[in-house]
Amino acid sequence: MNTAYYLINTVFDLYLMVVLLRIWLQLARADFYNPFSQFVVKATNPVLKPLRRFIPGFFGIDFAAIVLAVLVATVKLMLFKVMNVLYADWSTVLLVGLITVLKKAGVMLFWILIVRALLSWVSQGRSQVEYVMFQLTEPLLAPLRRIIPPMGGLDLSMLLAFIGLQALNWLMGDLFGQLWWQL
Repeated sequence: MNTAYYLINTVFDLYLMVVLLRIWLQLARADFYNPFSQFVVKATNPVLKPLRRFIPGFFGIDFAAIVLAVLVATVKLMLFKVMNVLYADWSTVLLVGLITVLKKAGVMLFWILIVRALLSWVSQGRSQVEYVMFQLTEPLLAPLRRIIPPMGGLDLSMLLAFIGLQALNWLMGDLFGQLWWQL
């Protein structure tokens, strides 16, 4: 049972991260011809193309990808419910799936910020992956730089982003914890 739980959790979480990256790449208007972006597009297109026939985009937001992300998280939770790992009502599984998507998006943002910070120390700006990381995080970091400009050559906007992410994570944990105890 532990092996099945691990495999289901890992596969669904990895695919959820790829779908969330697809949404994020579109919102950030990142370079879709970059090899990293092409991987994300090719991994999500087989499922997204049929979904787009029924769920159109609106105002530049790919609602089919958002629905796919919630479906991936919800199906994972449904499998856990069938396996008797998740003790929740069927009616709350969708809500917990939505919270899972939001939580995973925050975790993914955290790790992409970490990767960008590490690449800035060792890379010389020629990496295609670093360019995509820049495109993904710059819409978040640029407004923070207006609040705290670089001081002495140090860009503290990433530190402010980490503090904000941690506060949101704790808030989501509190909300999720309260919901979980009501299940």
